[in-house]
Amino acid sequence: MGDILYIQTDKNMKVISEQVQLQDIAQLSSNNPAVLNRCKVLQVIRIPKGKYGRYTGSAVELVDLIQKKEDKVEVVHMGEPEFIITYENPGGKSRWMSWCKVLFVCLVTFFGTMFSIMTFNTDVDIPSLFQNIYMQFTGEASDGFTILEISYSLGIGIGVVFFFNHFGKWKITNDPTPMEVEMRIYENQVDDTILEMENRKEK
Repeated sequence: MGDILYIQTDKNMKVISEQVQLQDIAQLSSNNPAVLNRCKVLQVIRIPKGKYGRYTGSAVELVDLIQKKEDKVEVVHMGEPEFIITYENPGGKSRWMSWCKVLFVCLVTFFGTMFSIMTFNTDVDIPSLFQNIYMQFTGEASDGFTILEISYSLGIGIGVVFFFNHFGKWKITNDPTPMEVEMRIYENQVDDTILEMENRKEK
């Protein structure tokens, strides 16, 4: 049995150095430790200094690179045939700016949700509905602050917590929240679009 190198790539890998080695963007395994150590430090790409952004690559390029250095090694690729290398500035993120962005998103979400609930209640005329229900069951006029309004308000809050599956750091289950699912779908769509645009440029 000859030397075999298994290589696995994900769709998007983040790096913080201009000199990108194979071990930075792929998981490697081999039956020969010497081959594994040599392949780990193979330079895949050299990014110009300060040119932060996304760079595309393919599994075929990685296999060709390895076979040029290790012609007697059988390369078995697993994972994504095309991938993105995201080069981020490790010192480029300001903690203060990150907190401002989080605060802005929280405010937009809070007031946007509040506005949506208020417009829904106005559209279906919830106050009049509760007054009619209260009158039918008690025979008295509602003052707008009854068990119906209180339970409805609490129900909305509790329902939001159960829907988003967490409250602060506390999570109801270990399943990903709807927001995490949507963000993952968005990230996958961005990655697919970048790869598709790059393929069109090459053609």
